[in-house]
Amino acid sequence: MADLLVVENLAAGYGAARVIAGLDLRLAEGRSLALLGRNGVGKTTLLNSLIGATTLHGGRILFAGADVTRLKPHQRARAGLGWTPQERNIFRSLSVEENLTAVALPGPWTLARVYALFPRLKERARNGGAQLSGGEQQMLAIGRALMLNPRLLLLDEPTEGLAPILVDEVLGVLRRLARDEGLSMIVVEQKAHKILPFTDDAIILDRGAIVHAGSSAALAADAAALEAHLTAAGRG
Repeated sequence: MADLLVVENLAAGYGAARVIAGLDLRLAEGRSLALLGRNGVGKTTLLNSLIGATTLHGGRILFAGADVTRLKPHQRARAGLGWTPQERNIFRSLSVEENLTAVALPGPWTLARVYALFPRLKERARNGGAQLSGGEQQMLAIGRALMLNPRLLLLDEPTEGLAPILVDEVLGVLRRLARDEGLSMIVVEQKAHKILPFTDDAIILDRGAIVHAGSSAALAADAAALEAHLTAAGRG
């Protein structure tokens, strides 16, 4: 299967500060990747770098065979990179439907399909973004990213701060996108057990470098690796 994303010797951060240095990554078309690690190890910075929202210090990013290293975020979005940041960044003054249609690009993901995926959004179609709960805002952020009809979906902590019942609903949607729709995705998460069951591959970051890479199933079964890289600092 051809590589959809190739990251070569990436060095990036914010201003003069380098958070990631010398990072290499490949993701094949149709594969889903769990991006794991403790707080502050560079997970969000990596996603931000893929979408073009950091300072590039070196390396290159190839997407669908094209070099997107120097493209601006909106150009990468049009090239097929979808992104749901931690802050969600919905348009709070617009309605749910306006949020979805304002960014829509041609493709299989339509307003009707997003509403079928998230019936709650259809119920709140006329409500403003500021009137939504945190869980509804997350659904809207994912739905808006899908309306771009991406080839690769980047999700940064999609279940953070959600009530348990909404966590299950969002994870169910991500599982469907990965397994049934075959959508390529990279999901940042601190709690490995949430996303390893439905992702294909997993990497763990520490201090801006990949310290573990392999299949999600193998990592889920490797208690020693989980303990070493994902427990609280000071315990290994």
